[in-house]
Amino acid sequence: MNRLTTPWGEFGLTRFPEHPRETLRAWDAADEYLLSHLGEAGAAGLSGTVVIVGDRWGALTTALAGHEDRAAGDLVQISDSYLTQQATRANLRRAGLGPDAGRLLSTLDTPPERIDVLLVRVPKSLAMLEDQLHRLAPAVHPGTVVIGTGRVTEIHTSTLKLFDQILGPTKTSLAAKKARLIFCTPAAGRARTTSPWPHSYALPEELGSVSGRTVVNHAGIFCAERLDIGTRFLLRHLPQRHGPERVIDLGCGNGVIGTAVALGNPDATVTFVDESYAAVASAEATFRKNADAATAAEFVLGDSLTGVPAESADLVLTNPPFHTHQSTTDATAWRMFTGARAVLRTGGELWVIGNRHLGYHTKLRRLFGNCETVTSDPKFVILRAVKR
Repeated sequence: MNRLTTPWGEFGLTRFPEHPRETLRAWDAADEYLLSHLGEAGAAGLSGTVVIVGDRWGALTTALAGHEDRAAGDLVQISDSYLTQQATRANLRRAGLGPDAGRLLSTLDTPPERIDVLLVRVPKSLAMLEDQLHRLAPAVHPGTVVIGTGRVTEIHTSTLKLFDQILGPTKTSLAAKKARLIFCTPAAGRARTTSPWPHSYALPEELGSVSGRTVVNHAGIFCAERLDIGTRFLLRHLPQRHGPERVIDLGCGNGVIGTAVALGNPDATVTFVDESYAAVASAEATFRKNADAATAAEFVLGDSLTGVPAESADLVLTNPPFHTHQSTTDATAWRMFTGARAVLRTGGELWVIGNRHLGYHTKLRRLFGNCETVTSDPKFVILRAVKR
């Protein structure tokens, strides 16, 4: 556990799930820059309803909830991530703050009707920023304090343009420790426009059971505007299975993989799992748009396969991420693999697609005692491990 120093005290913070050998902090220089600026502004600058968007591990929420001199008002965190919400709850408890210290909403929940302070941790996805600013704009008024923060590499001309177009005139601060602040002045009488998300597109041909089908994508999910080449490759080589079995689309994104399985085997029950609210909503919308109403499916928001009964699945399919925010790590993939082994029945299979250079075959052999290459191309490899 690392300790974040703020103008109003220190806070012990961790990511979620907490790991004793975790070396990555639950905050970065962009969070520090914003908190330092707010500290200089004093408690008067934090009055009324304060909304924090995109707080990655709850550092901003915990620090502001622990600001004893902050004027009374509602503190609201808006996040697309289940893991972020769990980290925030744990960090609030660690700081001695109760569950009423702040409200935790998802990006798909109805935001507060009035926002007096809007703090935005710039997301990696420009689409997510666009969608959230559109959703929040009706609650912003000319007196709202709007401040964004992010690393220099995360703030682009397109980022500032969104703030300017949706909320009002925008400028940036000087850089400090490779981070920058965004200052936006809400414009009175600005015409409100609706978010262009969710977005749908038709899949190309030659993709088996989903050829020509339509997928639905909420803002912020991986490759929301087009089908990525890795998923396309997996769709062309999915296992052909039949009968009443349980299949898990782990890290489901827009749900195209699980939907393809359901269309190919209507007797299967497909469980779509992701830690992103937008992903689970996209997967359900994609499935409902394409599958027969009688086809069974479950949609689960959670931490990988935590909560899925042991030895309950016959097949797990996954395209694991190899980064979390700006940090490259295989921790998420390893958690997915170990979770898959636990939930698979004897004889059950884990199918993984990944970039060839990631070396997932080594981990799978260590965990399952076996791993075979189903197929590969110059960029991707599809691996199969069997629980014995």
